[in-house]
Amino acid sequence: MKVNCKTTLLMGAATALALSAVSASADTLRFWTTEEQPERLERQEQMAADFAAASGHTVEVIPVTESDLGTRATAAYAAGDLPDVIYHPLQYALPWAEAGILDTDAATDVVENLGEATFAPGALAMAASNDGFASVPVDGWTQMIVYRADKFAEAGLDAPTSYANVLAAVEALHNPPEMYGFVAATKIDENFMSQVLEHVFLANGVSPVGPDGIQDLDEAATIEVLEFYKAIAEASPPGDLYWDQSRSLYFSGNAAMIIWSPFILDELAGLRDSAPPTINDDPTSSDLAAATGIVTNFSGPSNPGGAAWGDIRYFGITSDASTDAAMEFVEYSMNDGYGQTLAIAPEGKFPVRRGTADNPTQFADLWATLDVGVDRKAPLGDLYEADMIAEIVGGLDVAQRWGVADGQLATASKIINSQVINRLVREYIDGERDAAATVAAMNEAIAGVE
Repeated sequence: MKVNCKTTLLMGAATALALSAVSASADTLRFWTTEEQPERLERQEQMAADFAAASGHTVEVIPVTESDLGTRATAAYAAGDLPDVIYHPLQYALPWAEAGILDTDAATDVVENLGEATFAPGALAMAASNDGFASVPVDGWTQMIVYRADKFAEAGLDAPTSYANVLAAVEALHNPPEMYGFVAATKIDENFMSQVLEHVFLANGVSPVGPDGIQDLDEAATIEVLEFYKAIAEASPPGDLYWDQSRSLYFSGNAAMIIWSPFILDELAGLRDSAPPTINDDPTSSDLAAATGIVTNFSGPSNPGGAAWGDIRYFGITSDASTDAAMEFVEYSMNDGYGQTLAIAPEGKFPVRRGTADNPTQFADLWATLDVGVDRKAPLGDLYEADMIAEIVGGLDVAQRWGVADGQLATASKIINSQVINRLVREYIDGERDAAATVAAMNEAIAGVE
């Protein structure tokens, strides 16, 4: 076939112009991530490479230790040298937006482009600002009541979705030392107790902060919280208890219920040699996983709708970003690259974006196929029933934390970090004062937190 030289020249010129346009529009993005373990970094770098191949934008993945994140971001903002995108925990979303570190318009545009209805409502609500969303929700997890579903079924008990159901199960199943009804957190200097207590308070609609900051605890509802917590503590072994004892006793078959994070899911199934189930002679057995149920949202008598305690992570697009390219990267990470995002640690990265408008369960379904485990690997969907997977993911719809809805997360964090609530609850459990006096002591102590 004879080729026209003029046509060839024109085609070559057009190609050169196209390549030039791509080159001119391509950006090099800097991405700060707190997922700094080598295996997790490798996954993120692969996703960045895949995004570069698809978009032409290069992404430099920069690990940042989470405890240094606040200081580094503040210094970079002052120097006008922020990265383009930051993967960050919940507590920075609204403060950084207010300080000008984050571009809320860009984050809101990304959420709208992907479809607000495709995100878990609780995860979005935590980052909601007056102008839209401070950051884009990426992944999260909800604290869980982990319980022996087989024992509940044998006793004809309802799942522990409320204070009343938990206490009914304690009454039926508590038979120490063979079986403790619960293993409650009672070690006051452990963050584990702080998290468990916040979940229990939220379940009954009680918070130490409101729109104007610190507020008095509702006496009647707080007394219900205290009485419930004392009851589950009395159904626990004696001593200062935290995550270690609760997991060990559940794994040995000597606890009917515990409260734990989802990082227990792979261990329950015998996939981690450092924390094996000891319920039988096979440390790699999945028998305990098969006998387990979970509840993410549970309620108290003063809050029938209940609550789930959630920890959500976000992509923040900064005020110094190459905005269009940064938005492309975040959208890619939440769409074509979302499987890689979640695969970093599926047992602790629930999909806050369930799917797309065309396939509403696409990413939730994909997540269930991702391998979890350390010494052995298996998909969560092979280890747990579909209704349990749905419960795990569904907790993000109603996930809450003290102070988030009222823009008082920082104040709530100070109260939690002071551990005054832990101490006073423990003193009540130990009989040092009655419930009403304990509420009064809490209000006095909380008011003095700075």
